[in-house]
Amino acid sequence: MIVYEATKEEFVNHVFKDEVVDLIEENFTEKIGRVNKNELRSWENSLQYMSRVLNDKQIPDNVGVAIEFKIPYTAKRVDFLISGRGEKTNNVVIVELKQWDFVEKVEGKEAIVKTAINRGLHELTHPSYQAWSYAMLIKDYNETVQNENIDLHPCAYLHNYRKQERHDPLTDKIYHYYIDKAPVFLRGDARKLQNFIKRHIKYGDDKENLYKIEFGRIRPSKSLQDALGSMLKGNDEFIMIDEQKVVYEKALELANKAYETEQKEVLVVEGGPGTGKSVLAINLLVELTKQGLVAQYVTKNSAPRNIYATKLKGDFRKSRIDNLFKSSGNYTDMPENELDGLIVDEAHRLNEKSGLFQNLGENQVKEIIFASKFSIFFIDENQRVTLKDIGSVDLIDKFANEMNANLTKMELSSQFRCDGSDGHIAWLDDVLQIRDTANANDLGVNYDFRIYDNPNDLLEDIVKKNKVNNKSRIVAGYCWNWVKEGKNDPNFYDIVIPEFDFKMSWNLGNTETWAIDENSVYQAGCIHTCQGLEFDYVGVIIGDDLIFRDGKVVTDFTKRAKTDQSLRGIKKMMKENPEEAEKVADQIIRNTYRTLMTRGQKGCFIYCTDKELEGYFRERLDRVVSEYERTRTFMSKVARGYEDYLQD
Repeated sequence: MIVYEATKEEFVNHVFKDEVVDLIEENFTEKIGRVNKNELRSWENSLQYMSRVLNDKQIPDNVGVAIEFKIPYTAKRVDFLISGRGEKTNNVVIVELKQWDFVEKVEGKEAIVKTAINRGLHELTHPSYQAWSYAMLIKDYNETVQNENIDLHPCAYLHNYRKQERHDPLTDKIYHYYIDKAPVFLRGDARKLQNFIKRHIKYGDDKENLYKIEFGRIRPSKSLQDALGSMLKGNDEFIMIDEQKVVYEKALELANKAYETEQKEVLVVEGGPGTGKSVLAINLLVELTKQGLVAQYVTKNSAPRNIYATKLKGDFRKSRIDNLFKSSGNYTDMPENELDGLIVDEAHRLNEKSGLFQNLGENQVKEIIFASKFSIFFIDENQRVTLKDIGSVDLIDKFANEMNANLTKMELSSQFRCDGSDGHIAWLDDVLQIRDTANANDLGVNYDFRIYDNPNDLLEDIVKKNKVNNKSRIVAGYCWNWVKEGKNDPNFYDIVIPEFDFKMSWNLGNTETWAIDENSVYQAGCIHTCQGLEFDYVGVIIGDDLIFRDGKVVTDFTKRAKTDQSLRGIKKMMKENPEEAEKVADQIIRNTYRTLMTRGQKGCFIYCTDKELEGYFRERLDRVVSEYERTRTFMSKVARGYEDYLQD
């Protein structure tokens, strides 16, 4: 998605007339959402500089100019693109614009610098790395860029930054690898930037290459489970961008520091659904192992471990797989500092006790910190979905202090699921009344969210989507018993909705790989079989534990199935502390549906057994449609204009 596009001549004229920021703001509001004041100031400043750079007669008037291009499957936007042609190729120059006037070099971390942001010094990716990584993402995701040989040439322009005469930190030799891939231009380098543009763009293209990027065929997004084997063989499958890269480098620094000093280091990384926690965890596992450290990937949930093991079978020995991927209950009797690194995914799912009967050990958080010199916990407290889930930032903090470990806290915010829409997660939180958000009507323009009044229609559409690549599944709230006698029989129907003659079996008990099994699209998964995994499309059956009454979304834990262990112990808690019990049960039910409804990268389809809840969802979706109606009309006109252009 491009927020603003024009020819060079039009852009320079818009800047001269002080119209460009107004046009960007108007389009931004239509396509993405509200603009913050910092972005407005940034545009006001940087676009004046870019106008002067482009105001060169040797840069043709009909080259294309685009501002704020949203990279598919992410929430990231490229600042500035210039499109045209060289002697033999179609070319697009990518310019990452920065307001920075101060930088500190960071030793021992790849492509990381420090700069002043929000009244403090913060570590960020080097601008050259950022520009290069954005270019690589566009190339990875856009088939048209690949098939039509559109060459991308990234660079960065820090127009406020004065280069230091001696030992300039921004251009230090430790950054040369990425500066060679994406040159960095500083204050006084306008002529050099002009020459860089002119070297790659000699002829105008009337924005044709911009249209190809905007409307080009998007490749299917990678899933972690499919890329895992290649990653363990040392291949770079996922390019880490922005805060992902910062967290990754910090984790490597702390792991090596702990190994060298024997001083425990604990890193807590908070991030919502789809922020790349699992990808980061696997990348860390690969790198620490490559460095000769003894590291393990830890998760309480068996579903992702089973999928990973199945995907790796044949390429790796079972003993190696078993030694890399561990359950969180494996550390009850382990000596202190036995391991160099423990990478804990879904840390919110950790339990107090371990073992089949929950009678082993003292506390899984404590045991993990005790067993390893370095431990990293990836956590989202809004994905705690059972009474046994005790993983929390406060608890990690408590045990880190008890064991005299240094504690570092970081955060991931960028979306790599739900079409990269931060707005979708915020919208869902607002709709489920988990928290009030500023994105009450922002679902994400390209995310496919549908509401069904008949579960058979939902199943039919998910089955159609699944035929493409076996990456669509039905999941449901745990409101129907998982009957023991039918656990291995696909013809035994646990989930029955009589008024629609709808019948479906829970996922079979004799398989541990429901998420990738053939024909498992006809079996419903629950929170325990899908948490930690992702699909292209997810269909969610919302049961009677989530309803809508008197203007509010209401939960009812008594509608949960008797076979569901998520709320085991809630009746006892109700007798002892009913107010706290209601609060905890309410949170678990909302978190469960939030987690189920964020498993789909491209779309989420829902059916509600409660008709009032269905009506509420429709009303909220209608608000979104109204909000984006103008945007869709606008995009349609642009697309038709492009088709007319090609025909001409």
